[in-house]
Amino acid sequence: MADIKTSLAELLKIDGAKCVSLVDSSSGMVLGEDGSGVDMELAAAGNSEVVKAKMKTMKSLNLKGEIEDILITLDDQYHIIRPMVTQKGLFLYLVLMKDKANLALARRKVQNVEEEMKV
Repeated sequence: MADIKTSLAELLKIDGAKCVSLVDSSSGMVLGEDGSGVDMELAAAGNSEVVKAKMKTMKSLNLKGEIEDILITLDDQYHIIRPMVTQKGLFLYLVLMKDKANLALARRKVQNVEEEMKV
């Protein structure tokens, strides 16, 4: 089991990683962050709303199961939002530069780190 700081540092080692944070989805507050290039406080608040909206939509549609991750693709970036399985209400948020990142490997690494993280 890895702590928050170690886990976030591990995610920043992903090719193309720009910044990463651990966020409380109910409050939108950043619990830990690493890297630079994005206002993580603002991103955390906005992405908390994305997670809440998706969960509300799933409930309305009576969809069962959990969100594995949410991918937002921009012209030059990937944004991965991964709700934690072991800590309900928290999610990892990772920003990658599209031209340097391997999306499949990044998603797998985020999953592995999330499974090993101790909050």
